[in-house]
Amino acid sequence: MKRINKATFIDLLMIALGCAIYGISLDMISVPNKLADGGLSGISLILRHFWGINMGLSTLILNIPLILLGYRFMGKRLLAYTIWGTVSLSFFLWFWRSVPIIKQLDLEHDLFLSAISAGVLSGIGLGLVFRYNGTSGGTDIIARICQIKFGISSGKMLLFCDAVVLFASLSYLDIKHMMYTLLASFILSRAMDTVQQGAYSARGLLIISDKYEQIGQMIDLKLERGFTYFKALGGYKQDEKRVIYVVVAPREIPAIKQLIKQEDPNAFVSILEVHEALGEGFTYKQKRHHFFIRK
Repeated sequence: MKRINKATFIDLLMIALGCAIYGISLDMISVPNKLADGGLSGISLILRHFWGINMGLSTLILNIPLILLGYRFMGKRLLAYTIWGTVSLSFFLWFWRSVPIIKQLDLEHDLFLSAISAGVLSGIGLGLVFRYNGTSGGTDIIARICQIKFGISSGKMLLFCDAVVLFASLSYLDIKHMMYTLLASFILSRAMDTVQQGAYSARGLLIISDKYEQIGQMIDLKLERGFTYFKALGGYKQDEKRVIYVVVAPREIPAIKQLIKQEDPNAFVSILEVHEALGEGFTYKQKRHHFFIRK
């Protein structure tokens, strides 16, 4: 129970931190530099521009019916995290407007720098929220409901909602600012993926060869990497095979390709992108790598 409580506390803390970073990006960069945003944040920007409504208040009010709607389809834990994320974002949207730091950063003269800064900060903030099982409310709830109820991809639904809001934002933005907004959105997606999935990338290799034992021994001796044998069935001859699965650092790809070629030039190799690798050799007990692989 203590472990569960500690894990939940960390989740809530990191969701709040993510909302704080996302909120400061909107208040400190997007609003002063007239950059739009997707989802409910974009709607809040529209309401602020035309009627001067506080973004924190409008975000909270707009999320209430969506949270009530999502109550039927979302689990209690996810719903609780969504409510926490919604309240946190609304609070920080109000809080950052009341501190002097907002007035100290003037990027009006450089929309390119503004778009990059907004994209990076927003991506880091939202990446933390999603990494720790939360959402910031808004269109995230709509996407989750459509995925559960109608089988529509959440990514497609989010893209559709953002496109509608960005199109509506043309009512107060010119094409120039909208193009910089699209640049910020692209950077946001990349930064969010990096934070959510892990900044350390690796490569996974699936190796199919009749000389799997020799290749496995060389991987162990020369690269000092662990590997796993999978049992497989050939599609054409229906014969049993062994498939080697190994995860290596990107810099080790040329060496392992050369190793495989020396043992079996006809081996079939598929290289996969691994967004995060946990365990021995990656996050603990890492081997010391030299300029040259040991012979």
